[in-house]
Amino acid sequence: MALQTLIQEASAQPSLVDEEGQHREAVETVISMVDSGSLRVADPPSNAGENWQINGWVQQAINLYFRVAKMARIESGQLAWYDKIPPRSDHAERGLRAVPTALVRYGAFVEPGAVLMPSFVNIGAFVGRGTMVDTWATVGSCAQIGRDVHLSGGVGIGGVLEPPGARPVIIEDGCFIGSRCIVVEGVHVGAEAVLGAGLVLTASTPIIDVRQ
Repeated sequence: MALQTLIQEASAQPSLVDEEGQHREAVETVISMVDSGSLRVADPPSNAGENWQINGWVQQAINLYFRVAKMARIESGQLAWYDKIPPRSDHAERGLRAVPTALVRYGAFVEPGAVLMPSFVNIGAFVGRGTMVDTWATVGSCAQIGRDVHLSGGVGIGGVLEPPGARPVIIEDGCFIGSRCIVVEGVHVGAEAVLGAGLVLTASTPIIDVRQ
C-alpha cells in the first residue's frame, strides 16, 4: 500500500500507529525521507507560473510521529533535555557550517552549503544551500526556505502542522529578510524579495506591489 494512503488512514484513526505494523512503519519512513531531503512538505513548481504543491499527508505524518516517538533524555556535555525529537548531529558529514547552539531537529533538512548561526530549525522545515540562518533566527515547522536566502538576526519564520494541507511559510530563493522580521500564517515571499528590519507579515497583511 502506498505511503500516502497509509498515512491518511492513520490520520483518520491514529490508534493504528500505537502498535508495530505497516502504518507505524509508514510514519517512520516518511519522517526519515523528510530528514534526508528526498521528500518535502511543499514542492516548488517545475515550471514558471505554476503553484507550489502542498503535501498535506506529509504534515499528517509529522503529527503522527509525535504519537509514535518516545520521550528520551538528550545530553550534550553538562546540558540535558527531555523530548521526543532529537537534534541532528551530522552537520560535519553533510557539509554544513553550524555554530555552537545551532539546532536542527530530526525531520528537518538543511542542504549542504548552508550556514547556521545559533538558531533553531524545526521538524518538517527545508533550508536551501547558500542560505544563512543568522543568530537567534527560528525556522518553524514545515517552513520552506530557498537557496541563497539571508534570515537576519532574530527573524521569526512561523510554522504550521494543522490543518493538513495548510500552506507553510515559503521564502523563495535569493530573499533578504531583515533583522527581527516576523513572517507567519503561510505567507509566501517571492524570489529575491527584500524585507526591511522589523517588518511583520501575516495572512491578513495587505501587500502592495509597487511594480504595478
